[in-house]
Amino acid sequence: MDFVIAPDAVSFFGRDLRRPECVACTQAGAIWVSHALPEGGGGVARLDEDGTPHFVVATEGAPADFMPNGWSMAPDGSFLIANLGDSGGAWRLFPDGTCTPLLLQAGGYPVPPVNFVHLDEEGRVWISISTCRIPRDRAFHRDVADGFVILMDAIDRPETARIVADGLGYTNEVKVDPSGRWLYANETMARRLSRYELKGRGLGNRESVVDYIDGVIPDGFEFDAEGGVWCASVMSNRLVRVAPDGSQHVILEDCDPAELAPAMARWRDGSFTRDDMMIGARRSLRNIASITFGGPDLKTVYCGSLAGEGLVTFRSPVAGAVPPHWTF
Repeated sequence: MDFVIAPDAVSFFGRDLRRPECVACTQAGAIWVSHALPEGGGGVARLDEDGTPHFVVATEGAPADFMPNGWSMAPDGSFLIANLGDSGGAWRLFPDGTCTPLLLQAGGYPVPPVNFVHLDEEGRVWISISTCRIPRDRAFHRDVADGFVILMDAIDRPETARIVADGLGYTNEVKVDPSGRWLYANETMARRLSRYELKGRGLGNRESVVDYIDGVIPDGFEFDAEGGVWCASVMSNRLVRVAPDGSQHVILEDCDPAELAPAMARWRDGSFTRDDMMIGARRSLRNIASITFGGPDLKTVYCGSLAGEGLVTFRSPVAGAVPPHWTF
């Protein structure tokens, strides 16, 4: 299914958000999005029908450098949140503002800054680490591949944490697909969508699903009901749909070709920097970073961003797949 979303079909929803990087919706109509505080710390916000935010931020227990990034909802109403601060680790935020460690060590080693936490249908927790390098910008290179994935058997089982995949080119979002057979992973600096077959308590070998088209720096992704994978590209403000046959189609974009071409040249020659990553922040879509489907029919798309104050939204002709948190 090939289609394009016209610029006038896109609107913005929500207000007063800061770094609304990750967004998720539920069947009950709730729209949740990450939120960072200007002075540091933060958590998530629930948006009313008119876009008014209601904040749930860490008030007790979080590290001083807590920077919420990708997260998942738990059945008890808590949030499993990646901390991008240098202290790292994955954390659990409760509705009353209490924040407790989800995972701070794996295999006897401290967990570095975390990019994303995914709770799957079976209650397993998948934690993506983009790089072991601090600052993380040192890994903004196509030839750096020290990212990895940690698996916990359950939210309250940190002793089961183990590395199940490594050697990734800046691991970003990781999610189990609707079939329950594969773990998919976006590799930001490798500019690749990969997947691993779930095998027992671990994973099979990495399979390359697709190398993204020129200009795509992949961040978050989501599955649709027809077997497609929708990827949000920072820098180019693109949404790209990867069809089941591996073909790619640009659904939406907001970029300046005169800026994009030299940025991609720097990615190729190894001089790519955060300044290149952030050129999309100057455009109206503000460096889109994630995508989710919501609404009663799962056809309302919401995109989080690195630099916006609200969410990008539009209607899709194809529905999203039912996510693990849909009935929470």
